[in-house]
Amino acid sequence: MGTEITLDVAGVSITYSKNHRGFDHGSIFQEQDRKAIKSDQIDYDWYEENDEDPTASEMAFTRPLKYVVPRLELLGFNLEHVRREYDAVAQNWLEERKYLQIGGEDLVPDLMKFVEFVAFAAAYPLDSLDDTFVPYADDAGKARIRARFKEVQVERIPADRPSGIQVHSERNFFGSLVNILHPYSVLRLLAEIEANKDAPVVWQYGPLVQAGWATEREFVPDARRTETFLIATEGSSDVHILSHALTLLRPGIADFFRFIDVSERHPFSGTGSLVKFAEGLTKIDVHNQVLFVFDNDAEGLDAHQRLSKLTLPVNMRGIMLPELEEFRSFPAQGPEGLHHSDINRRAAAIECYLDLDVGGYPPAKVRWTNHKESLDTYHGALEFKEVYSKEFLKQTAETLTEGAYDVRKIEVVLDSLVAECVAIAADQWDTRRGSN
Repeated sequence: MGTEITLDVAGVSITYSKNHRGFDHGSIFQEQDRKAIKSDQIDYDWYEENDEDPTASEMAFTRPLKYVVPRLELLGFNLEHVRREYDAVAQNWLEERKYLQIGGEDLVPDLMKFVEFVAFAAAYPLDSLDDTFVPYADDAGKARIRARFKEVQVERIPADRPSGIQVHSERNFFGSLVNILHPYSVLRLLAEIEANKDAPVVWQYGPLVQAGWATEREFVPDARRTETFLIATEGSSDVHILSHALTLLRPGIADFFRFIDVSERHPFSGTGSLVKFAEGLTKIDVHNQVLFVFDNDAEGLDAHQRLSKLTLPVNMRGIMLPELEEFRSFPAQGPEGLHHSDINRRAAAIECYLDLDVGGYPPAKVRWTNHKESLDTYHGALEFKEVYSKEFLKQTAETLTEGAYDVRKIEVVLDSLVAECVAIAADQWDTRRGSN
């Protein structure tokens, strides 16, 4: 009979393989997700009779759906991608059947729009679906299951069903209706339903390994190198701060991000060097996913504008640190004294996004340093910025839990960085689909 390995969410099988590992789902999990869970493929009576420990056969990766979503999005499966994929599936389905007519009557149904498909999925939360098996010959049982979905016009879902939908349980029937997209698109779709947020996503490999069809070393968590993002910054402090911020504030996705090694020195420090680095990468057709990050100051604005003139491939993007409302009136020291000024695009380097009420220094302020002729504006720098950086790098998960350190501004930076990386990943999926 062999051994199956499936990717499930709340018991609904999204994809499966038999007698081999199949698709590698390690990227949607992390090492802490590896644990032993019960399996219906294990003969527990045999283990009890032989006084054996079944743990090795129970090994799996499991993670709540709501914590899988950020990883899915960094793999390119945001909701907009799912919508475009659904529309493409529907369009292809229609194209294949546009000549299906009898006696002049069009037999092609009015397919569900994407919003209708989402609404259908939302009407049946995963934990409400019965998993009781209905035998093949039990027509009455199958009728009961179909009755649960009587409001669904099955023929309006764009899927091939040459021999009809197999009905073995409510979960099985529901799975066959929604499982018309890439498995990760299905997961992302189901995550839109609030009732599904805590549903366990399970990839159980123990039975397959114990049966000899695979080895445990084939099941490795974390983002693969080709799925990670190289974050290129203009200075070493940006590397240290962003890396530490991701580790502390986004541990569930931190493995998706890499930084250039600055342990000895920054290989292309400064905005000019960063733009030249970007230009060089575009000319040698680098396939890495790269995000160039510039400070929210005059130098960063000038460099970002120069980068925008380059024709970047879909795997590369450039951003500035986000503008913040609280930077519109910030203490700034200049020739005419201390005044509150808008430092967005003028003097907000990465350190300005840290907690500035630390270190025992006077209130934070920037000092105007030089006039940027190309922009006709002054560039400024935060005083004692090294102090704020060192204080942040001393923070741990425990100290942040205590709430004494303000992370609101650096959280905004991470939100912006992650959003751009999600866009890079989604664009690449669309490019690959368009080339097929």
